[in-house]
Amino acid sequence: MTVNAKTVALLEERTGHHFADLARLEQALTHSSVQSPDGINYERLEFLGDRVLGLCIAELLHTTFPDAVEGELSVRLNALVNAEACAAIADELGLAPFIRTGADIKSLKDKRMLNVRADVVEALIATIYLDGGLDAVRPFIARYWKQRALEIGAARRDAKTELQEWAHQQGNVQPIYTIISREGPDHEPVFTVEVNVKGFDKAHGEGRSKRIAEQQAAEVVLLREGVWAKEHEEE
Repeated sequence: MTVNAKTVALLEERTGHHFADLARLEQALTHSSVQSPDGINYERLEFLGDRVLGLCIAELLHTTFPDAVEGELSVRLNALVNAEACAAIADELGLAPFIRTGADIKSLKDKRMLNVRADVVEALIATIYLDGGLDAVRPFIARYWKQRALEIGAARRDAKTELQEWAHQQGNVQPIYTIISREGPDHEPVFTVEVNVKGFDKAHGEGRSKRIAEQQAAEVVLLREGVWAKEHEEE
């Protein structure tokens, strides 16, 4: 399959970029579940795009918030490059109909499909970067991320760090994370993690990596115990 002219025209209109290498564009839209003789998929492009996005967002934040300290900039960056943010950009771009996946992936919903949409955005960023370098990527990043950068708050820190500090205040205890299960195919694993803070109910989180699942479990505790809710009320 080769991306057709209509698809290319729509993506060029929505990204503001003229794609020089259509084979690479097709690769950026192809999930590893697609069975093809060449085995081409977006994973290598996603790897590169993730780094390019991080650099461009860091640059954007450094310029946009000249008085922000490093900690605030880090919180803002994490909120702008995470899977939820990238998937929201994918939805704004209307990418879902153009993503090629195998039958087992087409049936997925919610969190796992969110990750696929986020991955494709990062692969698309790499495609633009390889076409024209940072000068080509910056306008695309500004178009879809700058307003979000201005709107997003900096109150929430890393959930595991927040939970660790809170747990310490509750009696010098430490959160203990345990992997409960690992399910799904190798290319789309789902980890379930349990976190235990002595004296409080356990909580669970899920994610495509142990780290993401741990973060989600920590967030459950913080919200349940009113730690983050109190912060948001004060804001």
